[in-house]
Amino acid sequence: MSSGLNKTGGDNHLQLKQWRAVLNEAVKEVFLMMVGAELSAPEAVPPVVSEVAGMVGLAGELCGVLTVRCGKVSARRIACQMLGVTESEAAAQATDAVGEICNMVAGSFKAKIDGLEDKCMLSVPTVISGDNYELHSLASGERIELAVIFQGEPLWFSLEVQN
Repeated sequence: MSSGLNKTGGDNHLQLKQWRAVLNEAVKEVFLMMVGAELSAPEAVPPVVSEVAGMVGLAGELCGVLTVRCGKVSARRIACQMLGVTESEAAAQATDAVGEICNMVAGSFKAKIDGLEDKCMLSVPTVISGDNYELHSLASGERIELAVIFQGEPLWFSLEVQN
């Protein structure tokens, strides 16, 4: 299903506002399909939790990076529900699950932008985990941030688009 949005031309601020809605839709669809969970909007902006981060690069007509950040508990719960196993059994696959969610959201997002699906390539997902790291993008451009709540825990999605 295409959103009817065009990737080129027009007011950049308006385009980013529209893309935020498209990203939100992609995130919710992927979670419903792959995790079997509905997400909710936070009542207030939650603090960013960065114990696990999945990243997928976009190259071609749209260049940038899509990132999902969450806590270790959320990563285990995502894997648990994706695989249909207990949280303890899912612990070893938690980082892979976060990377796959990130990859699927990036694919869903680009499929919703008219003319972009075949003109934008995705990188293999990269996942970082740990308690003390910061993510820095060298891309100069615009950033869309989206916080959602999954089983009471915040997840952060961001799309950084290079100008």
